[in-house]
Parts: sequence; C-alpha cells; structure tokens
Amino acid sequence: MNKVILMGRLTRDPEVRYGAGENSTAVARYTIAVDRRFKREGEQSADFIGCVAFGRNAEFAEKYLRQGTKIVLTGRIQTGSYTNRDGQKVYTTDIVVEGQEFAESKAAAGNGGQNNYSKPSAAPSDADGFMNIPDGIDDELPFS
Repeated sequence: MNKVILMGRLTRDPEVRYGAGENSTAVARYTIAVDRRFKREGEQSADFIGCVAFGRNAEFAEKYLRQGTKIVLTGRIQTGSYTNRDGQKVYTTDIVVEGQEFAESKAAAGNGGQNNYSKPSAAPSDADGFMNIPDGIDDELPFS
C-alpha cells in the first residue's frame, strides 16, 4: 500500500500549468515544510516535500492555497528519473495529491499561526435551528 498523510505549510504559492488541447488538465506543483518530531542540534527542523496535484485538486490549490497556508494532504509517493542537460541522471520523489484541506482557520493563519482562537459568534438561524445561508454563496464554495 502506498499512502501518505502530511501536515505542513506551503513554502511558496503553487505553480499551476494547464495542458494543451481541448480537455486541458490543470497541474499544480508546490512544496510543503513538514516539521520533524525530534530535532537534533545542527540538523534542520523540517523536511521540504514536493507535491503535485492534478485536475480539481490542482484548481483548488491555484484558487485557495498561498505561501504559509497550513494544510493536511493525503496522497501517494511517486518516484521517477530523468537526464538533465548536462547528461546526469536526476532522481525525483514527489507526493501525488489525492486530497487536501486546510489545517487551520483563516483567523489563525492571519495571526502568524498563533493559536489565539476566539469563540465564534452565533449565526442567525430559523426557528428550526438551521443557519440562514445568504444567496449566491454557492459560487464561493470549493466543492459541488
């Protein structure tokens, strides 16, 4: 079984490209910094892991993910190789993203990742206890 679950912060904005042709597929590449559990003196405290997302996952990354955003992703490890311009063989390891979601609220992200959570205010609701959803909100949701 090849399954990966990672939590970390984007080191830069995703780089998104679209394939050529009528049914062009979006491809997003980004790197996340994943903190190590144990830190040794003189050693780096995070691993920088390359990720690639295709299709709807790539479009989600392009629209919502930015440098510093903390996310949780699931995927699989994919290895490969190619020969560079100097004729040297280069080996690659990437995470192919199968799912991704935010790991913190916008408020926490705006505070530099500090955990200064405040109690959310109560949303207006109908007599049946359900929240009123404003018109036009469907266009803003990242899923259908």
